[in-house]
Amino acid sequence: MIPKLAIYVVKRGIILLLTVVIATYMTIIVANMGGYVDEIIKSDLYLSISQNIRQNPAYKALNETQIRWLINATYTNELKKIGFDKPFIYRSVLYLRDALTLSLGRALFISSDSGSKSVRIIILERLPNTILLFTTTQLLLFFIGLFAGLFLARRYGSLLDRLSVLFAPLSSMPGWFYGIFLILLFASFLRLLPYGGMVDVPPPTDKFSYALSVLKHMILPVMSWLVAYVPINVYVRRTFFLMFSSEDYVELAKAKGLPESLIQRKYILRPTLPPIITDFSLTLIGSWMGAIITETIFNWPGIGSLFYMASVMFDSPVLVGLVVIYAYLLALTVFALEFIYAILDPRIRAGGM
Repeated sequence: MIPKLAIYVVKRGIILLLTVVIATYMTIIVANMGGYVDEIIKSDLYLSISQNIRQNPAYKALNETQIRWLINATYTNELKKIGFDKPFIYRSVLYLRDALTLSLGRALFISSDSGSKSVRIIILERLPNTILLFTTTQLLLFFIGLFAGLFLARRYGSLLDRLSVLFAPLSSMPGWFYGIFLILLFASFLRLLPYGGMVDVPPPTDKFSYALSVLKHMILPVMSWLVAYVPINVYVRRTFFLMFSSEDYVELAKAKGLPESLIQRKYILRPTLPPIITDFSLTLIGSWMGAIITETIFNWPGIGSLFYMASVMFDSPVLVGLVVIYAYLLALTVFALEFIYAILDPRIRAGGM
C-alpha cells in the first residue's frame, strides 16, 4: 500500500512540476514579447550611454568618429555585463532557471515603497495587503455560501429559496462593476466612506486608529464583491446540496426517522467535503493574487494593482515573479490535495496507477 501511494504521489508531483516549468517559460516568452522588451532595454541603454558620453566635458576634444567608437565600445561592455550579448532564446533559459529557483532579480521600472528594485521585496511588500482584503472577502463568500446553501437546501421551494434563484443573475456582473456604483453612492454622494486607498492620509499614528482606518477603507471593495458573488455562491451551494439530498442513502436516513440536523451533517455535508475543501483551498490561494480591476478602481496597493502596473510598464521581471509565485502556490496546494485524497480514497490511488 505504501509503495503504491508513494508512486502515485511522485507521479503527481512530476506532472505538477512540469506544469510549473511550462507555465513559467510561457510567461517569460509572453512577458518579454518574444524578446522585444529586451530590445527596448538595449535601445534605452544605448541612448543613455550616448547622452552621457556626448555631454561629458572630458570627451569634448574627441571627434565624431572617436565618440562613436567610445559609445559602441561602452555599449558592448555593458551588454556583456548584463548578459544581453547572448541571443534571447539563450537568455530565456537563464530567466527560467532564475525564476524556478526564485532568484527573481531586479525590476526594470517599478520600485517598492522603500525604494528597492528587488522583485522579491516589491511582491512581499504588496502581498499582505492583498491577503488582508481578498482572503477576508473570499472567506466571507465561502462561509456565507456554505451555510446559506445548507439552509436553503433544507427549505426547498420556500420564499427564500425562490428569491435565491431570482437574485442569482446579479452575479453576471463582476465585483468592480458594483464597486463603481458603491463609490458613487457612499463616497461621492453620501460621503460616508473613502473613495479608495488603504489608509487615511496622513495615516494615524497609533495602531488601533490605523487598524480602524484600514477597516474603513476595506468596506467598499469587500461589499462590492459580496454584492456580486454572494448570490451565485448561495445558488451553487444550494443546488449542490440538493443533489446530494436526493441520494438513496439520504432518503433511507429520513425513513429511519433520524434528526434533520444529523442528516444534514452526516449524510449530506460529510460526503460533499472533498469538493468543498478543494474549492476552498483553490479559492484561498487564488485570492492571494488579488483582482486587477478591483484593486485599481479602489487604489488598493496589492498584487492585482502591481500586476496591472507591471503590464502597462512592460516590467517583465515583476510579471514573471508574480506568475512564478502563484504557480508554486497553486502547484503545492494541488499536490497537498492529491496527497490527502490518495490517503482518504483508495479508488483515486488505484485509478492513478
